[in-house]
Amino acid sequence: MSQLHPRNRQQGRYNFPQLIQAEPALAQFMLTNPYGKPSINFADPQAVRVFNRALLKQLYGLTYWDIPKNYLCPPVPGRGDYVHNLADLLVEDGIALKAQQGCKVLDIGTGANCIYPLLGHLDYDWRMVGADIDRQALASAQHIVQQNQLQAAIELRLQTDPKQLFTGVIQANERFALTLCNPPFHSSAAEAASGSRRKWKNLGKQAPERQLPTLNFGGQSNELWCPGGEVAFIRRMVRESQRYGQQVAWFTSLLSKQDNVRQAKRELEKLSGVVEIKVLNMSQGQKISRFIAWSFQPTEQRRTYLKSLAQA
Repeated sequence: MSQLHPRNRQQGRYNFPQLIQAEPALAQFMLTNPYGKPSINFADPQAVRVFNRALLKQLYGLTYWDIPKNYLCPPVPGRGDYVHNLADLLVEDGIALKAQQGCKVLDIGTGANCIYPLLGHLDYDWRMVGADIDRQALASAQHIVQQNQLQAAIELRLQTDPKQLFTGVIQANERFALTLCNPPFHSSAAEAASGSRRKWKNLGKQAPERQLPTLNFGGQSNELWCPGGEVAFIRRMVRESQRYGQQVAWFTSLLSKQDNVRQAKRELEKLSGVVEIKVLNMSQGQKISRFIAWSFQPTEQRRTYLKSLAQA
């Protein structure tokens, strides 16, 4: 955890006594890992769900968080790093952290966990809009928002056309500082299941005495895979973003593989109107993640645009 962003609320080792105090249900999932340290079985979806709830209660003061069975359960600190690096992107454009309060940010593919709208608002007081094609996922996210009385800060929208990402979500004359996205990484259900089984196997080495889940790999189809995988998804996002280049300062998306970064950059370089492309790496322990950001607004225009959003 030492390599997390310096503003990440999680630093150092997890404080399990404090986590259990925040969420007593976590106690039943505690174990001692092979290094003699307190931990949980991170290959157990139920344990991870309760662990996330405890983190969000302890670190962010949420009173409620949960997701339906088999929906994607996000690693909270890693998701937080994406948000913090997005805030830094705005700082580079002259928008100080305090001045970002009220900036409007769009999350494509919010999911049942609602994690990015929650973190974006709680860490930076952004006004968040979350969109998804899954009605059940949005119902879960809306319940989280309502239980924490965050309706004034987080708005959720149904994307009724699964072939579209921004169209039908971004309204006429609506202006956003940022968009963010955690795209489906895989190209098929079989590939997603295979990748998840490898993940569970690796995680299970922390607790070899526990039986690993065989079917529940955490995530619905649209969360984990789409035809053509991440590359096709990003290609679609890049092309559609061109229509909204004057309504969004920065479009961004996570990318799972370095090779996909190269392909996304090539796609952006071919697209008329893109004036800036950035790739930012993030480290969480031994894991390296990354996101790509692009803008259709030249630097000075974008800074003026962002300042007008911050002052609105």
